[in-house]
Amino acid sequence: MTDANKLSELGSEWECQPEAWSFLQDALQEFCEQSPVIADWRDRLLRETGTRLVDWIDHLTLREAVVSDDQLVRLGFQPSSAANGWCHAQGLFPTIHRPQDDGEVGVAMKVQSVDDFCRLHDTQDSPSLVAVANLRIVAVQRSPDATFWVVERHGNLGMVPSLATDVQRQMIVDGARLMRERIRADGQAGFDHARQAFDVVADKLGRDWACDLFFSTERDYWQSRNYAARIQKQRQDALAVGWANHDHHTYRCSRENFRSLISVLEHFGFECRERFYAGAQAGWGAQVLEHSNCGLVIFADVDLSPDEVAGDFAHQGLGKRESLGTVGLWCKLHGDSFLSAGMHHLECQFDFDAVRAQLAEQGIETMVPFTDFAFLRQAFTVGECWEISSERLDQLVEQRWITRGQAETFADQGAIGSHLEILERNDGYKGFNQTGVSDIIHRTDPRLQGSK
Repeated sequence: MTDANKLSELGSEWECQPEAWSFLQDALQEFCEQSPVIADWRDRLLRETGTRLVDWIDHLTLREAVVSDDQLVRLGFQPSSAANGWCHAQGLFPTIHRPQDDGEVGVAMKVQSVDDFCRLHDTQDSPSLVAVANLRIVAVQRSPDATFWVVERHGNLGMVPSLATDVQRQMIVDGARLMRERIRADGQAGFDHARQAFDVVADKLGRDWACDLFFSTERDYWQSRNYAARIQKQRQDALAVGWANHDHHTYRCSRENFRSLISVLEHFGFECRERFYAGAQAGWGAQVLEHSNCGLVIFADVDLSPDEVAGDFAHQGLGKRESLGTVGLWCKLHGDSFLSAGMHHLECQFDFDAVRAQLAEQGIETMVPFTDFAFLRQAFTVGECWEISSERLDQLVEQRWITRGQAETFADQGAIGSHLEILERNDGYKGFNQTGVSDIIHRTDPRLQGSK
C-alpha cells in the first residue's frame, strides 16, 4: 500500500508535503556545505541526542535568488504578518525569512535557553548583549553565506522582541514557582487554582509568555515522574538545547472534568483543532488543541462512546459512565493529567532508529512501534509504573471497576503511569495515526499487567 493510500485509510485531515520537504532538505544541505559549524551541529545532534537538525530549525533566512516568492507560494508557503515571514499552513515547516538588504542568510536553531547554550558553547555574539525578552537570538557563527543562530522564544512568533521590564523579570522567577507549586487537587478546585495562578502571571507577562512558562513547568513535573524522560533530557541538556524539540503534550482526563480541561486550555490561548476518534472498538477519543504563538500542541484524551463523537464533546460536557475505558481507569488510578498525575507523555521529534538504539544502550527500551510509515514513525518507551494508594484501589474495587486480584497486582507492582514518546515526521506531515494510536492505547491499559 502506498503512503498516499495509507493516509486515506487513516482519514487524516493533514497531507504530506513532499515538495516543500525536499526544498527544506536541499536548503539545509546547502547551508551545511557552506558552514562547517552547521554541519557539525547536524552531526552532533544525531550522534549525542538521536535528533535531527531539521527538527530543531526555527527559521531559515533565504534570498529571493535562492527561492522566489512565487516558488514559495507553489510550495504551500504564505506570507504571515504575525511571523514576519513565510509560513506553511498545511505542514510542519520552519518559517522562511528574507534578509534585510544584503544582510545575513542562514539557519536559526531552537533552544530552550540562550543563556544555557552560551555558557556551554562559544558564540560570536555575547549573551550579555541580548536582553531578557520573549524572543532572544544569538549568532553562534557569522559568515557571508551561512550564519548560524540559536533562538529562544516565549510566545513570540515574530522577529521583534518585547523586552522584559524589571517587574516582568521578577515575574518570570516568581511565576514559574507559582505554577510549579500550584495545587493539583482533584476536581474543579484544581482547575480553578491553575487558572488563578496563570492569570497572576499573565497580568505581568501577557497571555502567550505566561502560557509558554506554564508548559515549561508541566514538562518539569512530568519529567520528575519518568526516568526515560530524565535520561533523554540529560542527553539534550549536555548540548544545552533542552526540550525545544517537543511535538505535543498529552493529557488524560476523566469524562466529568473534560469540559473544565478544555475551558482552561482555551483560557490559556489554545484553539481546538481536529477531533480524534479511533473507532467504536477503541472506546476513547481526543481533542487536539494548538497554540500557534507558543508552538504548542495538546492531545487531550478521554473515554468516549460512538454516539458522542458527532457532537462537540469538548464543550458540551460528558457524564459519568458505568464502565471505565483505558483513559478513564488511568485517571481513577493516578488522577487527571492536568491535576495530580501530570502528563501521560511528552512526544518529541527524533531520528527514530538512532534514538531508540541510543536509549537502549542506556537501559531504556521502547515498545513495538505503533506507527511505522515513511512519513510518520511513533513508539512509546516502556511505561513507568507509579505507586497507587490503597484508598484509590479500595474505591475502584468497591465500585467494581477493577477486580480484587487486579487491585492486589496494582498494590504490588504499581500501575503504568507515563512514557516518553519517540516520533519521527517526514514530508512535513502534521497529523496523527488514528488506527495505530488505538492499538497502543489498548496495550498501555494497566489491566493488561496481569492479575492474581
